[in-house]
Amino acid sequence: MGMARYAISGEKGEWHVEHDGQVAHTYETKEAAFEAAVAAASIAMRQGHEIAITAPGANATGTAN
Repeated sequence: MGMARYAISGEKGEWHVEHDGQVAHTYETKEAAFEAAVAAASIAMRQGHEIAITAPGANATGTAN
């Protein structure tokens, strides 16, 4: 199987999870976006994919909660 990558990005009130170059939803908080990424990654992992989730830290530029 392949690699499933999930990248969280955004800023206060507009957080996104990018997967395969696409963003499907906007989330109010970074934590909500993370939870969505984990749910999707869990499915991918059960299907045999290697997974990676990246999220910016609290001090990253343009990434306030």
